[in-house]
Amino acid sequence: MLFRTVRELIDLAESQGKKISEIMIEQEMLVTKKSREEIIGQMEKNLQVMESAVEKGLNGVTSHSGLTGGDAVLLQKYIEKGNFLSGEFLLDAVSKAVATNEVNAAMGMICATPTAGSAGVVPGTLFAVKNKLNPTREQMINFLFTSGAFGFVVANNAFISGAAGGCQAEVGSAAGMAAAAIVEMAGGTPSQCADAMAITLKNMLGLVCDPVAGLVEVPCVKRNAMGAANAMVAADMALAGIVSKIPCDEVIDAMYRVGRAMPQSLRETAQGGLAATPTGKRLAQEIFGTPQKK
Repeated sequence: MLFRTVRELIDLAESQGKKISEIMIEQEMLVTKKSREEIIGQMEKNLQVMESAVEKGLNGVTSHSGLTGGDAVLLQKYIEKGNFLSGEFLLDAVSKAVATNEVNAAMGMICATPTAGSAGVVPGTLFAVKNKLNPTREQMINFLFTSGAFGFVVANNAFISGAAGGCQAEVGSAAGMAAAAIVEMAGGTPSQCADAMAITLKNMLGLVCDPVAGLVEVPCVKRNAMGAANAMVAADMALAGIVSKIPCDEVIDAMYRVGRAMPQSLRETAQGGLAATPTGKRLAQEIFGTPQKK
């Protein structure tokens, strides 16, 4: 294994004059014993799945429960009107993140990045950035390797599931992964990638996992929207030269400790947070016929 921490990853990239995406490809080759062509080919397939999910979501889908669907379409129509406040580029990323997660909620095919519940952030930002930076297909694939490198570190030093560490571990990790990948695609340094990841994750620490009716829909889809927005802003901050005062590895460790301290009710059990609100309980009863807990 070439690296296990962000510090090791950055040191490798800087000392060898390589991009983070290249270090991740080399690590995959070492760990899986597969050829570069096989590894890149698999990532190309992942990219195709993401592309199809975004397209499908932007055309409009509705989940079987009826809790989610159509919001990506509403956002695109809102963008077309031109009266938006936060910016077309940002909202495009948000809408595509929502589109992906609406497809997930509708039982469509997505690529878990790092989980199904957080699958919208990476492709949402990637396909928004694509319209601005006009990357090659190879650069788009490298975007996924860069995000994967940071996801690898989180998965091996903390957690990426809501059941283990709350939504900070899912959407938080996904947003950090996306921010780092945006920075590399925009020409930033490996250190700036790490700062983007750290800035993003710092601002999502403590985010709970409280799915209404136990479904990965409410508030998950909208949290992917906010995760995408967080990633975009953090990437800009890092590219501007803003440095995280807390090193990325320490932020990941803090996320781990916060997740361990979280009560079970706030870790994907649907027993706390929004799931425990009167409306959350009512929706659960309407969908599954389960009795409401007082």
